[in-house]
Amino acid sequence: MRHSFLDKYSGLDSPIHRLDARTKILSLFCLVVICVSTPAQAYFAFLGYFVVLAVVIAFSRVPLGYILRRSLVIIPFVLMVAVFIPFLKSDGPSGGYSLGIGGLRVSRSGLLVLWNVLAKSYVAVLSVILLSATTRFSKLLAGFEQLKIPKIFIMLAGFAYRYVFVLVDELERMKRARDSRCYGGKWLWHSKVIGQMIGTLFLRSYQRGERVYVAMVSRGFDGRAVSLGRTQFGRADYLVIAGAVTLFLFLRIVVP
Repeated sequence: MRHSFLDKYSGLDSPIHRLDARTKILSLFCLVVICVSTPAQAYFAFLGYFVVLAVVIAFSRVPLGYILRRSLVIIPFVLMVAVFIPFLKSDGPSGGYSLGIGGLRVSRSGLLVLWNVLAKSYVAVLSVILLSATTRFSKLLAGFEQLKIPKIFIMLAGFAYRYVFVLVDELERMKRARDSRCYGGKWLWHSKVIGQMIGTLFLRSYQRGERVYVAMVSRGFDGRAVSLGRTQFGRADYLVIAGAVTLFLFLRIVVP
């Protein structure tokens, strides 16, 4: 299988791709923090955040459809958490809207909370997708390491990204073996076979992890991830970070 489902377009050549990984991490982190602190009534400020992200996407040359397809994955999870909020809060007899179904009403304050959750979560998701789409995963990990993120987290993320494909390949082989034995898998009583497959996959992944660890120790692994090179901040990186923070603070403080 292809091993580029996170950073599929990270090999493109654009002004955004050429920036240092730390520049993109810090800029998008500032955007998320400032966006989260923005009042829900600051509609034009949220519009400004989305416009900034749209401009960055345009400069990055990453297909807009790719960004939108990945970002829409988070919407059902956010809705499951926040969709009932308008029905739980009440603003009084004239502070809501009637749905015309048995006196069912939604409150204005609840709708404001729903909008607040959706807008801020979508900005955060777009930022993460844009970061991963414009930065190779190895460079992203190196950037986090240079920002002094604990190495244990970086190592775990690197191993998970590397070996999740191995587990998916193993699962696909098990599925082909199952299908070659004319297994339908459409009825509830077949759940026993599904459970056995999950248990087998767990045991195989555990055994593979032990073999990988023994192989790494035999090659001198001492718990530290070794980086092949370290990048340096350039003048453009400093200017981008300063400009991004200034713009985000302007949208947060000045724009209503």
